[in-house]
Amino acid sequence: MALILGLESSCDDSAAALVTSDRQILAQAIVGQNEAHRPFGGVVPEIAARAHVEILPGLIRQVLAEADVSISEVDAIAATAGPGLIGGVMVALLAGKGLSLSSGKPLVAVNHLEGHALSPRLVDPDLQFPYLLLLASGGHCQLLEVRGVGDYSRLATTIDDAAGEAFDKAAKLLGLPYPGGPAIEELAKDGDPQAVPLPRPLVGSGEPHFSFAGLKSAVQRAVAAGTYKPADIAASFQQAVVDCMVDRTSVALEKSDAPTLVVAGGVAANRALRSALAELASANGRRFRVPPAWLCTDNAAMIAWAGAERFAAGKCDGLDAPARARWPLDEAAEKVRGAGVKA
Repeated sequence: MALILGLESSCDDSAAALVTSDRQILAQAIVGQNEAHRPFGGVVPEIAARAHVEILPGLIRQVLAEADVSISEVDAIAATAGPGLIGGVMVALLAGKGLSLSSGKPLVAVNHLEGHALSPRLVDPDLQFPYLLLLASGGHCQLLEVRGVGDYSRLATTIDDAAGEAFDKAAKLLGLPYPGGPAIEELAKDGDPQAVPLPRPLVGSGEPHFSFAGLKSAVQRAVAAGTYKPADIAASFQQAVVDCMVDRTSVALEKSDAPTLVVAGGVAANRALRSALAELASANGRRFRVPPAWLCTDNAAMIAWAGAERFAAGKCDGLDAPARARWPLDEAAEKVRGAGVKA
């Protein structure tokens, strides 16, 4: 059994966790920065990076103390090395390198997206490769075949906004607090999802990719019109996003024979999306898996678990591992059109 220390700081959550290769989470700690960024309606990279520098060392000490282990008892140190806000990414990676150098323990430079991609396997030992993954977060919206550790085939990506990004922008237009996803979902409970005519970009098209920029612009026009209730706009927007994601996922299911559909990433915490994708999987004869809500948002347990999987496969890294603002899981994926493509 291997013991992995995981470190995460790619956006606005500082986190550390200790996870074993047999799926025990010995300790984890996370400190978010929502209050610091809320006045700006989104994450300010410089504020986030400075906060990570102040917070992360204490979290590392906290999880080691909670698990009653020393760094000498850890088998490897897994740190997010990208993609993300580069100033934040550097904090966890440099902390991981420092611990690796001082302790002599191997470093595993983890792709944050791989953390999300492998996270369902942390809580579900029966989830085997391959599976079809819908990865939906604030910065990414992709469909991938997960064939193994480090083996990914991208079937679709967003050509502009990611789904979580669209939620944040729509929430800001509605005067809702950051982060936008939970705020939209809560307001939508009191709204009519059919009340506001909003577009479903690319739905029904042969193109495999996602697009949410036009939907965001339509929300802006609906708010400006002043004739719709905010709850109706929220509910209609949420339903439009769900419809788009279900349609795009159905296209991917036609191209993949993976027996299981998995959804992960922060947007996977949305209950309406989970329910709709579960129905889609059932209609297509596939199993459906989604991590618990706490594992969908950014955390260090998923980074530690990805580190454990990579460590077991002999995939360790040197101290020259770079911090990356962009780092696609499928390096060979074809380029797609769109000014805001998220690799």
